[in-house]
Amino acid sequence: MIKAKDIMSTDPIVVYPETEIAEAVNILLSKHVNGLPVVDKEMHVKGILCQSDLVAMQKKFPFPSMFTILDSFLPLSSLTHVEKELKKMAAVKVEEAMTTDPQTITPDTPLEEIAQIMAEKKFHTLPVVEKGKLIGVVGKEDVLRTLFSARK
Repeated sequence: MIKAKDIMSTDPIVVYPETEIAEAVNILLSKHVNGLPVVDKEMHVKGILCQSDLVAMQKKFPFPSMFTILDSFLPLSSLTHVEKELKKMAAVKVEEAMTTDPQTITPDTPLEEIAQIMAEKKFHTLPVVEKGKLIGVVGKEDVLRTLFSARK
């Protein structure tokens, strides 16, 4: 049975929470990767920054619907959600745009489970964690390469 440890990149490209967005974009584009694990100095995964996070920064902000009662405006959506979206759109540092608590896998996660996670959740990059630390990354290309090389 093929597992994450058999197909993962063991020297993952990472960024740190304090990395500037422009630098992260440059890394994503120059290295042709879809996502970057965000780690602290001890390689604990703090989040993941994906191309989709950066594209989302460019979207128009949908102002929440409001209703009035006794001359007061009350939002129909959470103000916390509105604040979070505004911060993400104005991000300068990776920590402001990254997805926190990303889906991770272990070195022993079977290929079939990895493929299922990627397909169902539309993830393209999965950090591989062992004993709380990042040891690798499995990308959608790793999965495709493995699946189709097995069919030859």
